[in-house]
Amino acid sequence: MLTIAEKVHAVQCDVRDPASVQAAVDELIRVAGLPDVVINNAAGNFISPTEALSPNAWRTITDIVLNGTAYVTLDIGKRLIKEKKGAAFLAITTIYAESGSGFVVPSASAKAGVDALCKSLAGEWGRYGMRFNVIQPGPIKTKGAFSRLDPTGTFEKSMADRIPVGRLGTPGEIANLVAYLCSDYASWVNGAVSNQGTVDFNGIID
Repeated sequence: MLTIAEKVHAVQCDVRDPASVQAAVDELIRVAGLPDVVINNAAGNFISPTEALSPNAWRTITDIVLNGTAYVTLDIGKRLIKEKKGAAFLAITTIYAESGSGFVVPSASAKAGVDALCKSLAGEWGRYGMRFNVIQPGPIKTKGAFSRLDPTGTFEKSMADRIPVGRLGTPGEIANLVAYLCSDYASWVNGAVSNQGTVDFNGIID
């Protein structure tokens, strides 16, 4: 039977700072206990020729995407192991974590690192009852992004022409996939990468 929480707790932290992450997890446990589901979706990105990137520009992205995901995952994961409690971890990355992409090299590199982190922990921490899966969304239409990046609709049309269903994805469709992968219906799925509607189980199913 589904139980709906009576209250939503918002806990703020800087995922780039391990001490901030630790304090946020402490507060989370205080108000709600150890989590059953962890969604890693913190991201940062900008478009730039790679030769124009400074070390600080590189760190700006990788500290959020890769280090932030690692700090949150490791802090919570260690506590779960200590308390002998399982959980479902889900990371949302990008299709160019596998394919690569010019002009967003820090993001592509960091997201690929997140994918490797999840697949590696699926094999190592599965025995503790933890599952790690990844969604690499294709083009998802959101008002904020498309109003800035595609105000004329040209990009949307060109992408839709190459998609079998003839349209971009929606945030709700991503949410439905997240809900499935984090639910008991997917309790045997571990180390999977869902990429533009396909799922690669990578031989790591716990």
